[in-house]
Amino acid sequence: MSGLCLEAGATVLRLALASFTLAWTHTVEKLLWEEDWRVEPAGLVLVESRVRGSGAGMEPGPDARLEAGAWRSRLVRPPVPELVLARAPDLPDWQLCARGTCRPLGEILPAGDGPVTLRPCR
Repeated sequence: MSGLCLEAGATVLRLALASFTLAWTHTVEKLLWEEDWRVEPAGLVLVESRVRGSGAGMEPGPDARLEAGAWRSRLVRPPVPELVLARAPDLPDWQLCARGTCRPLGEILPAGDGPVTLRPCR
C-alpha cells in the first residue's frame, strides 16, 4: 500500500491508509457532506458520497437514494490524481476520518488558511 499523503505548504504527512472519509459542513446550507475514498496507485477513487439535504450546489447524484436521512450516491468515476481542499480560518475545518475516528485537518497538519492536497504517496 502506498498510503495517503497530505501536503500543506512545506509540510508533507504520510498516513498508512488504504481508505478514508472526508466530512465537512456546507458553508451555505450548513448540512453535513461525507465522501468515502479509496487510495489506489492510479489515484483517489470516490466510493460513495452522502449528503443530508440539497441546495446551493449540493444536489444528490442521479443514482442517489435516501437512507437514514442522507442521500447516498455511488457514481462510478475514474480515479483523480489528487484532491485540493480549500481552508480558511473563518470556515469549519475538513474532517479526515479513518478507522472509526474523525479529526479536523487542523489537528493533523499545521493550522493555516492555505490549501491541503491529498494524493496517493509515491
